[in-house]
Amino acid sequence: MDVIIRKATENDFKEVYSLIKEFALFIKTPGKVSITPEQMILDKDYFQCLVAVEGERIIGFATYFFAYYSWTGKAIYLDDLYVIEECRGRNVGTMLMDSVFDTGQKENCTKVRWQVSNWNSKAIEFYKKRGAVIDDVEINCDLKL
Repeated sequence: MDVIIRKATENDFKEVYSLIKEFALFIKTPGKVSITPEQMILDKDYFQCLVAVEGERIIGFATYFFAYYSWTGKAIYLDDLYVIEECRGRNVGTMLMDSVFDTGQKENCTKVRWQVSNWNSKAIEFYKKRGAVIDDVEINCDLKL
């Protein structure tokens, strides 16, 4: 069956939310998910999400947003990329990532930025094959508002 990459709609949010929770389990941080499908609907103007659909089922997603970096200008930030386990190895992640890259190019972004957990060697290798530079100097900072 063919996989289609498209922009998520409000009708997809509950299924995407389930995958977000599944992704949080995968990266061993299930307690950090505080979003709800209702909040996603309220924030729909900010919630940028692409979904990979096979038949009627969402099998993966990529969330992103636009940012501006003082040294390089407009960029696209790939927040999360996740493909369900049974569909990994079928280029679905590549398709989602390429769609985010295409979105960034269409929006005249100068770069794409994202993070990866240092224990996720498969993802790191996947990103390196794409030409990504893995920064081991910068450290993420979060402050809950």
